[in-house]
Amino acid sequence: MEKNDNQINIELNEELAEGVYSNLAIITHSQAEFVADFVQMMPGMPKAKVRSRVIMSPQNAKRLMRALAENVQKYEQVNGVINDTDTPPFPPMNFGGTTNQA
Repeated sequence: MEKNDNQINIELNEELAEGVYSNLAIITHSQAEFVADFVQMMPGMPKAKVRSRVIMSPQNAKRLMRALAENVQKYEQVNGVINDTDTPPFPPMNFGGTTNQA
């Protein structure tokens, strides 16, 4: 049996496997890193909670962007075009850096 040196063993514990729900992503960046805060906002509530924060290098952020685009394309081929014309009813948020919301 040949050993594949390019194979990675990825572990996922039970707590992380459950995942977290997010209906807003706030993305900021500096020269050295991208920060994605995944937020859960509840209707009628003035306060939202960051459920998860992911910090990555610019190179990995670009890889993530490409992987998401590829997966959205595959999803739409099977399930139809995702309607993204709805403007979320969230107030604009700016935390002092370049920010985008998804």
